[in-house]
This record gives sequence, C-alpha cells and structure tokens, in this order.
Amino acid sequence: MRSIQRLPQRLRRGLSEYRFFAYLAILGPGIISANAGNDASGIATYSSVGAAYGYELLWAFIPMTISLIIVQEMCVRMGVVTGQGLADLIREQFGVRWTAFVMFALLIANTGVIISEFVGIAQASELFGIPRYITIPLTAISIWWLVVRGTQKRVERVFLLMSLVFLCYIASAYLAKPDWASVGKHLIEPQIRTDTGYLFMVMALIGTTITPFMQVYVQSSVVEKQMNVEDLPMVRADVVAGTIFACMIAAFIVICTGATLHSVGITSIDSAATAAESFAPIAGQYAKYLFAIGLFGAAMLAMGVLPLATAYSLSEAMGF
Repeated sequence: MRSIQRLPQRLRRGLSEYRFFAYLAILGPGIISANAGNDASGIATYSSVGAAYGYELLWAFIPMTISLIIVQEMCVRMGVVTGQGLADLIREQFGVRWTAFVMFALLIANTGVIISEFVGIAQASELFGIPRYITIPLTAISIWWLVVRGTQKRVERVFLLMSLVFLCYIASAYLAKPDWASVGKHLIEPQIRTDTGYLFMVMALIGTTITPFMQVYVQSSVVEKQMNVEDLPMVRADVVAGTIFACMIAAFIVICTGATLHSVGITSIDSAATAAESFAPIAGQYAKYLFAIGLFGAAMLAMGVLPLATAYSLSEAMGF
C-alpha cells in the first residue's frame, strides 16, 4: 500500500481506473446468480412473509446474506482454482452414480422452477391487462433466442440489465411509507418464536434465498469466462456485491407487503400478483405496477439463468 502511495498522482489515478475497468470486465456471475434467486416463487415467498409477520423476520436476512456470500464465494473459488464446473467436480470426486442422481434431482427441481417462472410472467402481464396467451409464447421465444443465438458476453449483459428491474421494489417500498424506525429495530433485534408457522416461514426464506441452481450457474459462469487466480479478489467482490444487493431487494419486498398488507390485517396471500392487487388501494396504482414490473423482470431473468444452469450441469456431468 505504501509503495502505491509513493507513485505519482497520475499513475495512482491510472491504477485506480484500471482496477475499476477490470472489475467491470469481471462483473456478472455473482450479481446475476444472486438476483436470479429472487425469482417469481421467491417474490411470492417474500410477499407472504411480509403479509403474515410484517417486519418480524427481517433479522433473518443478515445471517442469510452472510451464508449466501460464503456459499457463492466457495463456488467461484472452486471454479477459478480448478477451471471446472460443479458437476465436473462431483463426477470426479464421487463417481458417475452420484453425479447421475444429483443431475436428475437438479433437472426435476429446475423444471419445476421454470414452470413457476411462466406462472409469474402470466400473473405480471395480466396485472397490466395483457393476456397470458400472448406474453408466455413471446417471452419463451425471446429467452430461447437469447440463450441459443446470443454470445456469452451478450447474454451476460442482458442479464445484468434485467437485474436493474429489481430497483422497482425499492421504489414500491418507498411508496408504501413503512415505519422505518420499526424496520430498523426488527432488522437488528431478532424476535424468534417457536410456533410452527413462524419456523416454516424461516425455512421458506432460507430455501428460496439459497438455491442449488445459483451455485451451479455462478461456478460454471466463472469457468466460462476463464477467470484465473489473479482475478479471484474481484470475483469475490462481484459475489459480495451481488449477494448484498439481492438480499436487500428481498428485504424491501418484505417491507413493502409488511407496510401495506400486514398493517391492515391482510395476513394471507397466495401469489405475488395477489399481493400487488391487494396493496394497490393502500399504496397506490404506481406501487402496484412497479411491483408487477419487478415480478415480470425477475421471472424473465430466472427463465434465462435456469436453462443455462441446467445445460451447464448436464454437459459437465457428461464430460463435455
């Protein structure tokens, strides 16, 4: 550090700019994988948590954020050091049978999640009065064209742009006018309960925040970008930034429904679209449409990442 400080100011500025642009070049896998976890089913879960318990479960996002950073960092480190994806390493360490079992389970799980993304897209589009029979085929064709015809760099850039749609939830939470003092209190003061519903909600939060396809995608993505050990500090920064942003967005979704639905006694919802419809009279139409835009963008991002994660895994498992 002292040797850098001794450099002329122009050289120090140039070094800082180099590091900034180097980070931008590496940026992507950590942010995309973490945000893809905030998919349609995840948004429905966060909405349900806010409606049922208000701000009570906000404390859970701190340990979940730390846990997700650890898991994601471990995956990118394995990818950078070995130059292999997760399925590759499973095959080498545990053999073909265990690999086949894991890949079968992953394929079934990812197929179910992809179906839920189509449901999310249908619900979001109908909030704008657009029939699902139009939006589902169009989005499916668009994602197929992007993944099959696009280059790795182009696909990653599109996914990064899609991640910006999550900013809608920050705006929605602001329009909901929550009690920020209460939000801060519940964030740092856990109120742990032992009733079944509360514990199930905690497990649902963990399950929807830390998902297998995220780890598969992030490791395969750094391998695809041919990262080396020298890039590891910036790859870690990408993971940390992406995880903090994604978990922050998830917390804002909880705040949004907690400030609107829970505060007026609506404690049970069956989907994210129902949440958007329910709090429109409370927070206004703008909040409803911002919520719907976020739902649509989240489902689109996950629909792009899930097939790629599945394809990465199956290809690696077969040694391709």
